[in-house]
Amino acid sequence: MTSGTRTITVGIDGSRTGLDAADWAAREAERRRLPLRLLHAGAEPPVPAPVPDVDLPARTALDRAAVQLAYAHPALDIIARRTETPAVPALLAAAAEAETLVLGSRGFTGFAGFLVGSVALAVAARAARPVVLVRTGELAEDERMPADDGTPPGRAAYLPVVLGLDLDHPADRLIAYAFEAAAVRSAPLHVVHTWTTLPPTGHAPGAPLPGDAAEREEGARRTLTTTLQPWRHKFPGTDVLERVIPGHPGHHLLRASIRAGLLVIGRRTSAPGLGRAARSLIHHAGCPVAVVPHC
Repeated sequence: MTSGTRTITVGIDGSRTGLDAADWAAREAERRRLPLRLLHAGAEPPVPAPVPDVDLPARTALDRAAVQLAYAHPALDIIARRTETPAVPALLAAAAEAETLVLGSRGFTGFAGFLVGSVALAVAARAARPVVLVRTGELAEDERMPADDGTPPGRAAYLPVVLGLDLDHPADRLIAYAFEAAAVRSAPLHVVHTWTTLPPTGHAPGAPLPGDAAEREEGARRTLTTTLQPWRHKFPGTDVLERVIPGHPGHHLLRASIRAGLLVIGRRTSAPGLGRAARSLIHHAGCPVAVVPHC
């Protein structure tokens, strides 16, 4: 399907979290040169009464979001739609027609991680297209490197995109999404593969691994390089850092997310729901998380 028939779609519920997600979605739509679709699903909250003696109509949450985003992103093509279909089926249907579906997640004030509501988890676990989960309070400058030279925050370089890659299932759809996300940002891409046979107790970080483990690590490095080689040719302007790390994926990807603008992880459609590592990353990552379904 061509880009002209696709959108970046965001779920709107009237909350601060939803507006933060909508602003992230608007920036992503601008980066990808796609329309932005706002979708409010389920029953509409009560509309505030108009202010007396002021000739302005009362606005719904969807109306307010559309107006705010139109002011902030005047060149963006914005489509607002409401449906009374319950949230999960409505969002799943919208995801099937979107380039990416964006949802907000209610956060812990003062903590880096965030709680994800049941609707967001249900949609991320079943959507046919990528779903990005955005924390409450996510700002445009959070995607970019700190600027110490007087560069305006909106013009600073983007932080890296981090891709967690399982070499047993190196799906093209997952890798393509990560490379495209890095390319539209002119950001580096950090590809992280972990393997769970841990070094012996007392092994010093950076020290040579024993024979079998060292061979396995070297084999993983070669496989990762071979897997990414055609993508490097397809995206020659993207700087790619390959990392093969012994340990559990959740731990290392959480650490990588602290210094990332976007974390990209996969979800196998042949397995039901989200795995333990994916759920942990969705709840606690330090940046927005893109969950990409693949075979």
